[in-house]
Amino acid sequence: MHTAQIIELREDTYEGRYYTLTNEGTLARRRGRFIADVGTMLVPENHRDLATRMIELSITRIRATGDNPLEPIFWLGGGPGQSNMKTFKYDYFISRHDHVMVGYRGVDGSVSLDCPEVARVLKSVKDVLTDASLAKVGDAYAACAARLQQEGVDINGYTALEVVDDIEDAREALGYEKIDIIAESYGTRVAYLYALKYPQSVHRMVLIGANPPGRMVWDPYQADALLKRYGELWTQDAAASARCPDLVEAIRRVNQNMPRRWLFFPIHPGNVRAAAFAALIGNRESAALVFDTYCAAANEDPSGLWLTSFLSKYIFPSIVNWGDNASKAASADYDPSRDYAREMVPPNAIMGAPLGRFLWAPAARWPIQPIPQEYRQPQSSAVETLILSGNLDFSTPAENATNDLLPHLSKGRQIIMKEMGYVGDIWRLQPQATHRVVTSFLDTGIADDSLVTYQPMDFRVQRGFPLLAKLIVAGVSIGTVLLGLLVLWLINTIL
Repeated sequence: MHTAQIIELREDTYEGRYYTLTNEGTLARRRGRFIADVGTMLVPENHRDLATRMIELSITRIRATGDNPLEPIFWLGGGPGQSNMKTFKYDYFISRHDHVMVGYRGVDGSVSLDCPEVARVLKSVKDVLTDASLAKVGDAYAACAARLQQEGVDINGYTALEVVDDIEDAREALGYEKIDIIAESYGTRVAYLYALKYPQSVHRMVLIGANPPGRMVWDPYQADALLKRYGELWTQDAAASARCPDLVEAIRRVNQNMPRRWLFFPIHPGNVRAAAFAALIGNRESAALVFDTYCAAANEDPSGLWLTSFLSKYIFPSIVNWGDNASKAASADYDPSRDYAREMVPPNAIMGAPLGRFLWAPAARWPIQPIPQEYRQPQSSAVETLILSGNLDFSTPAENATNDLLPHLSKGRQIIMKEMGYVGDIWRLQPQATHRVVTSFLDTGIADDSLVTYQPMDFRVQRGFPLLAKLIVAGVSIGTVLLGLLVLWLINTIL
């Protein structure tokens, strides 16, 4: 049987940008250097296969700056399909805890599940949500998987459970008895599975934007309910409601009768809806951009729709490592009995979950075995757990953690921050409050939320997509005219 081991761990300098909490209670962006151990870990490609090969993963330990550090913090970032090697973003805990980042297999190591086949399709299709486009993406998934398998990759080794074993291997190799975990989004699923499989190894864990089993698949009706909540807040904002009296109805009307052009520029409805949903699951600021765009379109100005459609062609192809995204998500939550292409965008939906149609409909073509059923459903855990949620979070809705996860955590607590969205909002809108909540929990097991206050929604947008679209077109037009005048001047000068 293969045994994981660290094959290289050298003292080095970790340099990067991070946020620090100022004396005034605000966040400041800084670039700093920390003493770190940087190296490579050798792990089995498939922990359940005795004949498996070994693969390499990156590993970084940023050393605590103070003496006698407490339990190390293992950071587990979002995804799937994204790196875990840049998850050190806040220096709140660096004086008292080592910070450890273990690379996500499939992204941060000797084997990448990147799928240029999928990226090429996304660059070539006009509208990512049509049945024809989804079929092409599915074909690209199948072609990518076949190529990887021909190269000797065991796709079944790239699941969240395998990541769990990588974390345990790293803990043992680094000589830690117990660890603290700070996890975000997809990383919270990894953390929860780790707590189930290795409860003796966890001291405390913080789940920000918790993702319970089965909830990587968005619920279109839940998304529409969150839009209605935004709509209620919209009506309470005099400036916003003066532009669009009914935000929800404006979004519904635009989605049902989306214009196909602005001036002579094409608008592809599926691209708009998928990109809009991606922005809604981002944070409150990006959600406000969506509302500004749809409100303008409802008032006969589709320029922002065009820019959204146009930019999606450049964003989607490289937004994630597609093979890793498919492996981790499908092995955990894919249900072959569901028709994701139809379910994600019901006929009566305000917005539904169009990005879910885009991600899950082709997933059937990715040939990976599901993780054991016991890990595909909630189980009881006695690990001390703090869940931080925003009640406007489209990606990991607070009610999912409340209903599907919290009842199974005997030592769990959830703090829901009002009128906040996804992970970034929780870290950055009230940084002093989040700092106190998390540090007090890690230190004592009791989360001090005394600084958390109500955070009213702000719908103001300084430079929305409608304005940017007009500036882009104006700039191109002026540039074209100036170029034409320059050519004429040159011709006249030469002649």
